[in-house]
Amino acid sequence: MQANLQWLDDPEVFRVNQLPAHSDHHYYHDTAEFKTGSRFIKSLNGAWRFNFAKTPAERPVDFYQPDFDATDFDTIQVPGHIELAGYGQIQYINTLYPWEGKIYRRPPYTLNQDQLTPGLFSDAADNTVGSYLKTFDLDDAFKGQRIIIQFQGVEEALYVWLNGHFIGYAEDSFTPSEFDLTPYIQDQGNVLAVQVYKRSTAAFIEDQDMFRFSGIFRDVNILAEPASHITDLDIRPVPNANLKSGELNITTKVTGEPATLALTVKDHDGRVLTSQTQTGSGSVTFDTMLFDQLHLWSPQTPYLYQLTIEVYDADHQLLEVVPYQFGFRTVELRDDKVIYVNNKRLVINGVNRHEWNAHTGRVISMADMRADIQTMLANNINADRTCHYPDQLPWYQLCDEAGIYLMAENNLESHGSWQKMGAIEPSYNVPGDNPHWLAAVIDRARSNYEWFKNHPSIIFWSLGNESYAGEDIAAMQAFYKEHDDSRLVHYEGVVHTPELKDRISDVESRMYEKPQNIVAYLEDNPTKPFLDCEYMHDMGNSLGGMQSYNDLIDKYPMYQGGFIWDFIDQALFVHDPITDQDVLRYGGDFDERHSDYEFSGDGLMFADRTPKPAMQEVKYYYGLHK
Repeated sequence: MQANLQWLDDPEVFRVNQLPAHSDHHYYHDTAEFKTGSRFIKSLNGAWRFNFAKTPAERPVDFYQPDFDATDFDTIQVPGHIELAGYGQIQYINTLYPWEGKIYRRPPYTLNQDQLTPGLFSDAADNTVGSYLKTFDLDDAFKGQRIIIQFQGVEEALYVWLNGHFIGYAEDSFTPSEFDLTPYIQDQGNVLAVQVYKRSTAAFIEDQDMFRFSGIFRDVNILAEPASHITDLDIRPVPNANLKSGELNITTKVTGEPATLALTVKDHDGRVLTSQTQTGSGSVTFDTMLFDQLHLWSPQTPYLYQLTIEVYDADHQLLEVVPYQFGFRTVELRDDKVIYVNNKRLVINGVNRHEWNAHTGRVISMADMRADIQTMLANNINADRTCHYPDQLPWYQLCDEAGIYLMAENNLESHGSWQKMGAIEPSYNVPGDNPHWLAAVIDRARSNYEWFKNHPSIIFWSLGNESYAGEDIAAMQAFYKEHDDSRLVHYEGVVHTPELKDRISDVESRMYEKPQNIVAYLEDNPTKPFLDCEYMHDMGNSLGGMQSYNDLIDKYPMYQGGFIWDFIDQALFVHDPITDQDVLRYGGDFDERHSDYEFSGDGLMFADRTPKPAMQEVKYYYGLHK
């Protein structure tokens, strides 16, 4: 198969040769590697050779060939944003598409046109291209193994080649993409080529309120898989009604040779609670394990059990060890139309959190993530909505450990397709009811579910943000309901299509609703509990009046709190030659037009993670309902 540039123009092509999504578990050769790091993972982060082209027509066409002369290529750091490396245009936009007012462009298969638009992005004047080259050798532990490459985040569409051979194509910027390199891997001198396009049809459904970047902005790793390997781990801890006992069901997917899987579960103090052995390949399910005395996971006591699975070959040689921490907890929407977690009414003291660093944009570090966790805990914030995309993989584990509730959101927003100049006008809304866009959004739901299904911190799946509503969104909800009965589903955009409310969202979710209107809803025999998915917009000297919302928690059990917009400003440090100091710059400060200007600065913290005075208000009121 050869790469096809026209895939950029077709919403029905969003993954080619991409491996299926799976759980986010790690694996090691033995337990000693838990501390030293797994021999089965090799980072490709660092300096890559790089070429920037303003348009697809100007890209280096044959750069992926092993004998290509790349002496004229620059050097770029991975992970990183192309724009922050000095190429292209930095641009901040909220609702509109970046090309509005410059290029006439409508989503394929809309406006009664059952057709594609040739050259929509593949021959576009505004579609910059980054061409990356990386050479690497295989470590000894990798030789003779199945080799996978993992891109944890690439914005927005990527093509991959190895040693001159086309490997695959992927969209969905905020979800890991994996490809099998095994057929073309060499022990030495491998040439990995990646071409990243800033725009594809995915741009119509990735219209989030944020700076628009491109490039390989999360980690890149190559992974070696032993002869028998656990590719997926499905952990289902279910407390009984008494919340004192429960059962654990575990299913794995084993690729390669049949293997013996030795499972052990320990409590927080390291005491062995149960163990079991199963043999097989493909889908391997363990017998149900019973627990007589449970410790429940909650924000107050984020108790995690330790699961370990050792994989042995036919000669009982240890091939790999898979550890995973999990927790028992219940999430219920009862007949009284109130959500309960572990038999206690749920109160969300939440924030919406973009991933952000004032120096590196959405390229964030473990230190950034840990700092955000500490800020949440210090200010009585107990919940995070991952607005509006899946976050980096470690974030979910950190929230498990800290006891932070998660609303795990899909990478979906199509604001510009249905809201024009503030008016609701969905004539070319996507995904809507459009069958040509259905597979792409279901795939995003599947990826979000598969990667993060084992995290107790996730109590809501969120179908996306501000994408209106239609049959495609309803199908996303049906996917979650079919695969997961341990969590609820959230979506706000169904407020625009009341006829679908019985099929979309377990909660009545609104943005910036006035307290008196919430009262009117709650006193009118409502069918669903109420949740503010965005409220208390913290821009400028704002966040006053929080008590008006907080009072609703005491008076109305069906009011379950909300998520403040938002956690941290999106602003970038720029060196000012006049003052000779690094200063924060916001939307519109980079000569970009159009822009939504300082609207990027609406966090509880400045972009350098200095808390604003409004954080004191949050700490006080959120502290009243801990």
